[in-house]
Amino acid sequence: MATKKAPPRPAPVPPKCGPCDGTGEVATTVHVGRKRRAVGKQAGICLACFGTGEATTD
Repeated sequence: MATKKAPPRPAPVPPKCGPCDGTGEVATTVHVGRKRRAVGKQAGICLACFGTGEATTD
């Protein structure tokens, strides 16, 4: 009688990036004027993962 094959293992899921929570974008405060007052936020690329959303292995 033939033996059963083991089911293949799923591929490992890379961990999410901490600063952006896996989205690849972070909010950056926008400053205007001489006194540099904050007027809002805009989306910016995450510099920890460069927009991939995956944590580095370093």
